[in-house]
Amino acid sequence: MTRGFSKFASKAVVLVIAGLLPAWASAQQAAPTPPPGRTASGGITQDRMDELAHKHPKYLGALAPENLNKKRPKAPFDLTGTWFVDLRRAYADFRFGPPYPEFYEPGQTALREADEARKKGVSYRDASGQCYPIGMPMIMTRVWPTSMIQKPTIIYMLFAFTNSMRFIYLDGRPHSDPDYSVPTYNGESIGRWEGDTLVVHSKYFETNEHYIDSGIPISDEFEMVERIKLLDKGMTLHIDYTMTDPKMWKGEWKSSKNFIRQDYSDIPEVECLPNLNQNLPSTGAGQKAVDDRAKAAK
Repeated sequence: MTRGFSKFASKAVVLVIAGLLPAWASAQQAAPTPPPGRTASGGITQDRMDELAHKHPKYLGALAPENLNKKRPKAPFDLTGTWFVDLRRAYADFRFGPPYPEFYEPGQTALREADEARKKGVSYRDASGQCYPIGMPMIMTRVWPTSMIQKPTIIYMLFAFTNSMRFIYLDGRPHSDPDYSVPTYNGESIGRWEGDTLVVHSKYFETNEHYIDSGIPISDEFEMVERIKLLDKGMTLHIDYTMTDPKMWKGEWKSSKNFIRQDYSDIPEVECLPNLNQNLPSTGAGQKAVDDRAKAAK
């Protein structure tokens, strides 16, 4: 009796399993295909990981040990330190002109409108007051210190003005392919050594609310070359600027600046907050608030 029941039960189990096999096979076939960049287990594929990490397809990152340890000539000088634009001669030395190049219509309009705004005592093209990045080259001359950290492969610049960052690559990489470049306010900067001078070529600049001096605009063809030297036993940083923009002005716009080493200064954390800037009379919104209050008081 027991043996017969056991045989019967075994046959029943086999039949049940056999019946489930088609359904299981069908479920396996119907399993959804993972979306692009994801594995069947729900993870991320290696290709997608590389993409998210902005992996360079042909060259090492600036901080890769293999790149840092490559044999290369010793740099003529080290910019590591904190610097401040030299305004001892005149406060207006933070500007890049005059003299100016021959501007086309956008630049001519900016100079005219800026002069009219100045006579009225109002701000003009108040981009930084609205928390737009100030961008190169003006970020170099804000009345805040700038810290630099130099490695064999890169120079990091941290600006106290809104804690903006700039990167100058020294490892021999070329500029990005223009079809894949990403415009930024400080541009893509590639440096090379020419004797005792660091030559830095920057391009691919973001043009949205990006101005020089009194609201002079730039175009997507703006480029800049800096020739950088250390003077006075390393206490003075001298930079000669040559800026070109065939859509905005004729020929080259040249300017020179000195920066003084500040060994007793550091970079604080700084955030640009639009709702607070609206209360500053030096901003467009702040000036409007002052004017509105004056009108209401009459």
